[in-house]
Amino acid sequence: MFKGSFTALITPFDKGEIVLKTYERLIQRQIDEGTEGLVPCGTTGETPTFSEAEHLALVECAVKTAAGQIPVLAGAGSNSTAKTIELAKKIEKLGADGLLIVTPYYNKPPQEALFNHYKAIHDATDIPILLYNVPGRTGIDMTAETVARLAELPRIVGIKDATNDLTRPVKTRLLIGERDFCQMSGEDATVVAFLAQGGHGCVSVSSNVAPKMCADLHKAWRAKDFATVSKLRDILQPLHAAMFCETNPGPCKYAMSLMGLCSAEMRQPLWEISDKSKHTVKDALIKTGLL
Repeated sequence: MFKGSFTALITPFDKGEIVLKTYERLIQRQIDEGTEGLVPCGTTGETPTFSEAEHLALVECAVKTAAGQIPVLAGAGSNSTAKTIELAKKIEKLGADGLLIVTPYYNKPPQEALFNHYKAIHDATDIPILLYNVPGRTGIDMTAETVARLAELPRIVGIKDATNDLTRPVKTRLLIGERDFCQMSGEDATVVAFLAQGGHGCVSVSSNVAPKMCADLHKAWRAKDFATVSKLRDILQPLHAAMFCETNPGPCKYAMSLMGLCSAEMRQPLWEISDKSKHTVKDALIKTGLL
């Protein structure tokens, strides 16, 4: 089961082109600082702007760089069931450890259609699948009841929950029962509360910037070292807030540029963050002791 601090990797660009050498270096930094899993090609990676070739190249790079040291949970979702299956099969062949599949955006399928969408992907592949529910991005919310139905399928092993509804992990766990099903938060700022409600980890934006502190928080939680958990929660809170002062991953990339890790460049339609937001990000890095 996936657990702990997984990093929703940013994608480095230079003049519009993906820089794989920088990507490798960022992944190695994640591994060196204790991150417990990698998520290439998610929301934070600006995946909607990728060609299929770029998408596969990033997953391949992540798999090869991780080299089995930590799991690679690759984004593969789209708003087309057929396209998702096609991409998922190719990612499976590259050796990813699992797929992160977002609910179909824009189409807004009802719950029965959502169930059938995920079942079709499950039945067409032989790789673990993590559901991804992020209503603020997709315009659709997958209910806990639908999640529980999907959890009965053998290779649907968990969910990334970015609803910021802290009743969800409890409700989902009670509906699923004793089955082994991991619940990963998609909201950095409420991760400790999510863990307390029965969650198992977080797919994090902030861990791009502060991988060791994010990983240490989860390890402390599992060790029941709640004094360390509380300390790290409070240190990281300004960073979590700053990472969403504008649309992700703009603030995250700007923070990483200040730290000399990569360029702040994004692909359109995203654009450089405002001067006000830059000040917010820089101030958070100073408060967190990262700058």
